[in-house]
Amino acid sequence: MIHAKRVRKQKTDRQDAQLILGWLLEDRFPQIWVPSWENRDLGQLLWHRHRRVQARTRIMNQLQAVAINEGLRCKKRLWGESGREQLEAFRLAPWASRRREDLLKLLDGLNPTIAELTQAIEQEVEKCPEAQRLRTHPGVGPLTALAFVLIIGRADRFQCGKQIASYLGLVPLEDSSGNRRRLGHITKQGNALLRFLLVEAAQVTVRSLPKWRSQYLHLTMRRGRKIAKVAMARKLAVRLYWMMRQEWDFGKLTKFGSHAGKPGTGDGVK
Repeated sequence: MIHAKRVRKQKTDRQDAQLILGWLLEDRFPQIWVPSWENRDLGQLLWHRHRRVQARTRIMNQLQAVAINEGLRCKKRLWGESGREQLEAFRLAPWASRRREDLLKLLDGLNPTIAELTQAIEQEVEKCPEAQRLRTHPGVGPLTALAFVLIIGRADRFQCGKQIASYLGLVPLEDSSGNRRRLGHITKQGNALLRFLLVEAAQVTVRSLPKWRSQYLHLTMRRGRKIAKVAMARKLAVRLYWMMRQEWDFGKLTKFGSHAGKPGTGDGVK
């Protein structure tokens, strides 16, 4: 911020101090939203569960590899009772058997921990009316709803959905010059956890809403599956922002739309 405001390309502490003092005297110092202590602590809960789930996924992938090497291809059925019995019944070499036992022990230890953390998140959502409203949107679960509320903070900090998309790093990098306009990959400058959750939630929404599925398939044919997933995640983020800002549930959002009450629209909310 200081580098962008400075006219001359010089770097001295004295000039930085003078620039900051001028902002304070002229009341032009940019406002920075600082989350509360409770907000930051709940963020640790979300990150802790996310890391535990990632660790469980890595362990499950390794066990799947063990099963495939022995000719067993049952995908999700491997985690059922019959699949577990088949996995444990394989006759392996000593160290391969030791690895399988250790991975199964780690998996059995992670499942109760993740379940406990998930229950804690659901309890926190019950205390947060904003998160409960966001949960009414198809595809949005308690984890995504609570993460969106904690990371966005106050919805009035943003003026439009484009700012939300930029804040979360869901907009493309731009390298334009003259008449040439070039858009690259997304910036990924926002919160990585919320961006991941939005992409996952958007895929569930695509399966739940026919209109979203049609848009997703159209984007997939034009731009590819990865870009289509990010585009739908951005659309979901904008929708959740308007639900949070207008204090609407999903029913009101579909009835009035995100631009309700603005000049030039057919519907308005009084």
